[in-house]
Amino acid sequence: MSDLLTYEREYWPLYSNIAGIDEVGRGCLFGDVVAAAVILPEGLILEGVNDSKKLSPKKRDLLYDMIMEHALAVGVGLVDSEMIDRINIKQAARLAMKQAVEQLKITPDFLIIDAEKVDVKIPQLSVIKGDANSQSIAAASIVAKVTRDRLCEGEWDALYPEYGIAIHKGYATKLHREQILAFGATPMHRKSFLTNLFLQEQTLF
Repeated sequence: MSDLLTYEREYWPLYSNIAGIDEVGRGCLFGDVVAAAVILPEGLILEGVNDSKKLSPKKRDLLYDMIMEHALAVGVGLVDSEMIDRINIKQAARLAMKQAVEQLKITPDFLIIDAEKVDVKIPQLSVIKGDANSQSIAAASIVAKVTRDRLCEGEWDALYPEYGIAIHKGYATKLHREQILAFGATPMHRKSFLTNLFLQEQTLF
């Protein structure tokens, strides 16, 4: 396993509060894109923390609790489907990341971000596959994923029970596409994504 503190160790002598930042939900047809920013104590190793996509939901929930317990600060940003349609998903993900940084109760001195730039005046490093190479980014990916999944399984599923949001979390599964065709799009569906999706579907037949 790779050392997930390589980047942190390099920058800790220069910056005391390093925030890892990641987002989830970029590829969904439904719901907000969610970002998290997490500042962990210097030198802390959280056993099991890894890219959230590689972890089971149960493991993510356990690690989420551990991160919330040990983190010096955690911030979360959400950008809804209307804004995603207006400014595009890349800009929306960046906006969610900026919000997450602004929600931190401690102002970070340095940001380590998963393959992105954040529009704040704080020194930062963009790391490709950051959630698999930095503990801080991996922690942020877990917080963002658990936050979004809980919205999908709770509030959002209750709002639109016939769409199966709790099951597919808003991604373009067969069930989800069928429900959109049957019931139409909700106000929380990303219209800009649906246009492409159903154009592709029509060209298949």
